Amino acid sequence: MSEFTLEQWTAYSSSLQFRTNAFIDGAFVPARSGATFTSVNPATGKTLAHVASCDEHDVDVAVRSARRAFDRGTWSRAGMAQRQAVLKRLSALIIENAEELALLDSLDMGKLVRECSAVDVPGTAALFSWYADAIDKIGDEVAPSEPGNLALVTREPLGVVGAVVPWNYPLEMAAWKLAPALAVGNSVVLKPAEQSSLSALLLAELASEAGLPDGVLNVVPGLGHSAGRALGLHDDVDCITFTGSGEVGKFFLEYAGQSNMKQVWLECGGKSPNLVFADADLQAAAAKACFGIFYNQGEVCSANSRLLVEASVKDEFLERIVAEAAHYQPGNPLDPASGMGALVSAEHLERVMGFVERARADATLVIGGEPVLSETGGAFLAPTIFDDVVPGSELAVDEVFGPVLAVTTFHTEDEALSLANATRFGLAASLWTNDLSRAHRVAERLRAGTVSVNTVDALSFQTPFGGFGQSGFGRDLSLHATDKYVGLKTTWISYNNG
Repeated sequence: MSEFTLEQWTAYSSSLQFRTNAFIDGAFVPARSGATFTSVNPATGKTLAHVASCDEHDVDVAVRSARRAFDRGTWSRAGMAQRQAVLKRLSALIIENAEELALLDSLDMGKLVRECSAVDVPGTAALFSWYADAIDKIGDEVAPSEPGNLALVTREPLGVVGAVVPWNYPLEMAAWKLAPALAVGNSVVLKPAEQSSLSALLLAELASEAGLPDGVLNVVPGLGHSAGRALGLHDDVDCITFTGSGEVGKFFLEYAGQSNMKQVWLECGGKSPNLVFADADLQAAAAKACFGIFYNQGEVCSANSRLLVEASVKDEFLERIVAEAAHYQPGNPLDPASGMGALVSAEHLERVMGFVERARADATLVIGGEPVLSETGGAFLAPTIFDDVVPGSELAVDEVFGPVLAVTTFHTEDEALSLANATRFGLAASLWTNDLSRAHRVAERLRAGTVSVNTVDALSFQTPFGGFGQSGFGRDLSLHATDKYVGLKTTWISYNNG
């Protein structure tokens, strides 16, 4: 990806033409009501664009378009080679438009353009390519049956998938839903977060250019209580796939029960522990501990926001993470030298600061704890570390979704595991040790969808991502993700009747 300077990114940003209308049935259209919402650059507090605010009427049009496309079969019944070619072409177009996509996400939600360019965009392109390659690897089955019978088990696309994605990784999270759903033949109605809709609209345009038939992918920007709710309640949506807060995830379960009992797949955040034992490589662990909480401004569902450190090395380790945190000082998201970007909005900064202020009463503030760069008009928060965080306190159990690290000391392995598992979430966990037996023993007892040993937040296209408890039960990535978007059909043929 491009290694632009601050001046180059700034100049490029001034020339952008934002796509602000919904994308339905292969064309950009305004919301039927004419309503819009304001997209604000959180690094400056200035308005970027006014985006179509879709409601139940627009969602209904989009769902009907998706259903027509599915029933026509131009995508749902297309050959494997055709679907592979289109998704491969989309992957190539994402790379061709990499700088614009990276800049859209950076401007829209405050993340570093450097990270968008180096990680998010190429990762999105690679994911579409990976699922394109997977299309002819997903096989059907012949089940055992008595002589004279043939029992076939086939995987059938569900139909219309509603995808609701969060603002923290606008492009990548959309791809995590779209790539497997499209690969197996579904039509999709995508509702991006209102804080970060711009890259999804460009992605829809690129998908159309790549040859995706009209109506197979529709994008309906809008507010959660209108567009999101309408999608969840729609009787002709066969499946909802959602990443976001647990509160909203529970709404989608209710919507399914109130409507057509559609399938609902949830990934709803976490409060991930990072266990550091005394025999670990402390410098490597310190560097990764900071990465695990300060990357993307801590706005990561699997962020390692709870640091549990063995007592005998706690003071030394705390010194190391304070030193490492200096690499994450916030700055202009378009500046390649910045260590963090802005939080997604002034409202979110206020919410995070509420956690910080309340934590001062029962924990020890080590560094940070104050907004910075206020003269820019942006929502910036310095890396913040609290020590002596009391188990069971708000900072120990609730998801902050910001660059705030909660440090707690443990004395024994059993105590470490008790603290780590004392959460209603179960998305991710990390542990650091040079003892192989301990690594296996502790990993087995950690209740988390992914356990990273001697690293943090490990993932790949080949492994499923998701959690337990109130982190939800959906799985993204890997071939397992396609299971969410197909139904198993049994066709039983009895041929020994004469």
